Amino acid sequence: MRLKRTLLSTCVAGAVLGSGTVALWAQSTQPSAGNAAPKTTEQVYKNIQILKGVLADQLIPAMQFITASLGVQCDFCHLENAFEKDDKETKQTARKMMRMMFAINKDNFDGHREVTCYACHRGAHKPVITPIISEDGGQFVAEEKMPREGPDTASLPTADQILGTYLQSVGGTAAAARISTRIQKGTLTVGSEHFPVEVLAQAPAKRVTTVRFPGGDSVTGINGEEGWLTTPGHAADDMSPSERDAARMDAELFFPASLTLIFKELRVERPSRIDDREVYVLAGTRENVPPVELFFDQQSGLLVRVLRFEETPLGRNPTEIDYADYREEGGVKTPFRWTVSRPNGRFTIQIDRMQQNVPIGEDKFAKPAPVAQSDSQRGPG
Repeated sequence: MRLKRTLLSTCVAGAVLGSGTVALWAQSTQPSAGNAAPKTTEQVYKNIQILKGVLADQLIPAMQFITASLGVQCDFCHLENAFEKDDKETKQTARKMMRMMFAINKDNFDGHREVTCYACHRGAHKPVITPIISEDGGQFVAEEKMPREGPDTASLPTADQILGTYLQSVGGTAAAARISTRIQKGTLTVGSEHFPVEVLAQAPAKRVTTVRFPGGDSVTGINGEEGWLTTPGHAADDMSPSERDAARMDAELFFPASLTLIFKELRVERPSRIDDREVYVLAGTRENVPPVELFFDQQSGLLVRVLRFEETPLGRNPTEIDYADYREEGGVKTPFRWTVSRPNGRFTIQIDRMQQNVPIGEDKFAKPAPVAQSDSQRGPG
């Protein structure tokens, strides 16, 4: 029960800005990076055998990809508080599977990553070798929504027109630009459990989300360049570069006027549907990161979904954010509910109270001071 509760609180808190179910692992084992040169996995963690040479901050996202691909949690392969030990057979099997995956891609696809853990497992710890007859016609796969060549888009609105409609729908470019801060309070729901939540945001890219669990507060924060996560009983842990990038983008998307500044290029992909709504899909590209898909309701013009991916050594971790319950506050429409979904679960934040353009002290966006740590290596295998 203790492990289940720990994983639940960590999953919720980390998922607010992208850290996922194994954030506790990172916090309990990874030394603070500080200003030192980037280290590899074997320099930071004990008993690394497969992912040697990979930057240390990529190990946790890689483990997240495995948990999502197999539909399991950390304790499927690891002992709690002893991640480096090899006591579980499943851990040995996981190493064999990673070797096999790398060999398949090297020998058959010129080293390009065409086969991943998910290619076979599809959310089950044991791959299914016999085709399944599904009543609903099959499961939806997030990777199938990634930007690709689609139908002729000549008859569709341009990206500028779709963005212009969006800004007009939320209240106009000038009104959106006047919003500089937001303080939101409400409830975070995961499964049947509910927790108080507070979101502090300041344009263009500062955002701190505090979830109040019975055992203490969990906080995820980004203040432009620095990103961190704390869970009850643990000191602040630095986000990896990919997590910081995702958190910064989510914070920027919180303010509609910032949207056109986030992406190097926005192009119209295709029309699509979300439930019974017709939507336009824009693909946003940035340097050295996977494209992001933005879904705009054709009728209301509002942004209703964002789909982004985090690159890892093993594959891409998808995150889908659905925005709903838009309400007008201060002349600008804002989503009062958003749902964050990943292969291993989802949660919803429902806002009850909101203030805009209220001064927020800079200390609220300051990363917590580091706690002295031992130089000894500790960590997962």
